[in-house]
Amino acid sequence: MDTFDNLENANQAPADPFALFSNWMAQATASEPNDPNAMALATVDGDGMPSVRMVLLKDYDQRGFVFYTNGESRKGNALTANPVAGFCIHWKSLRRQIRAEGRVERVSDAESDAYFHSRSRESQLAAAASDQSRPLDHYSALETRVKTLEELYDGTADIPRPAHWGGYRIIPTRIEFWQDGPHRMHHRVAYTRDGDDWVRSMLYP
Repeated sequence: MDTFDNLENANQAPADPFALFSNWMAQATASEPNDPNAMALATVDGDGMPSVRMVLLKDYDQRGFVFYTNGESRKGNALTANPVAGFCIHWKSLRRQIRAEGRVERVSDAESDAYFHSRSRESQLAAAASDQSRPLDHYSALETRVKTLEELYDGTADIPRPAHWGGYRIIPTRIEFWQDGPHRMHHRVAYTRDGDDWVRSMLYP
């Protein structure tokens, strides 16, 4: 299941795209030197303007793919206006990439709380202090905010998660796996959701 070598038709690909995703992610985690879970996340704002940035995939299961961010950031505002997104993960050393797209929903408060408090205390403070995507006159202003919160929560076990900060789940309607082939004859297999099932198809490179 770890390769598309000699794949002659779509039915030879695994039936479950999440099983294949997990397999490729495990290989990338073992081989990639830095952030194998980094993905280019694309959103579209209320005016139809696209925007893309790198974020970290923090969880995935049969429900979808989860990342975390400030809901009042540029991406957060775009997702409020247009709750759809796509992403691409590219592993250069493995010569593979995965693309997915679908609608987006907020994860539960319990999930967001659990992840927020799993981060380092310094990262929690930075997230709480940041007005993400908004103008910053001087970097020292951010440092001052962090210091103020550090003093405020000194001796407190858990820093409260800001209500606007949390997780988003991309519920995919399409997932595509790409593996480099000789002479640009790449292998591409797309999974399209059909109710509770996935339909597999091979694509020309």
